[in-house]
Amino acid sequence: MIGIVDYGVGNLFSLKSSLDYLNLEAEVTKNPDVLDSADRIILPGVGAFGDAMEKLSQDNLDQAVLAQAKRGKPLLGICLGMQMLFEKSLEYGEHRGLGLLGGVVAPLAADIDTGSMKVPHMGWNSLVYTKTSALQKYIREGDYVYYVHSYYAKDTGGSLAAYSEYGVRVAGMVGRDNIYGTQFHPEKSGRVGLAILQAFGEL
Repeated sequence: MIGIVDYGVGNLFSLKSSLDYLNLEAEVTKNPDVLDSADRIILPGVGAFGDAMEKLSQDNLDQAVLAQAKRGKPLLGICLGMQMLFEKSLEYGEHRGLGLLGGVVAPLAADIDTGSMKVPHMGWNSLVYTKTSALQKYIREGDYVYYVHSYYAKDTGGSLAAYSEYGVRVAGMVGRDNIYGTQFHPEKSGRVGLAILQAFGEL
């Protein structure tokens, strides 16, 4: 069973629907005990980093996610959920993340030409691989995925698995050991996104 962490800032319906379509058992939950019994965990998210981290901590869900990750349970962060895996974010100040991956979340607008490129970055972009990831099992380099974001992870070191070009190298897929993340939305990325969720469901 896949536990989808519900802390009030996730696009839960489309994600749950995608997993249902793939016949992957999933439960949306705020209960740490359910996360403990799950085989895999997904941390979704949309919105502001600081608010999301605060909401995640309200029911000690941050500690529950960290505990399960340290046990070696596969954990997938999606969009803001991926950003929260890193050490800190510079969105509206400086906010501490979960620290499961090394790196910082920074504003796209500071690193791209905003005269010719729009923020938020919204649309389809192809993936360029930098290393092999289990999430790539059913997709190919060059496949297109769907992004909606204004901040991106940088200084990610060895965790970067794939990026997309948008004035800078936007970290699209990251991973280390049992920790995985996608900046794009698999649940909005058609066949390719479903294939990524299928691969995660088989871990």
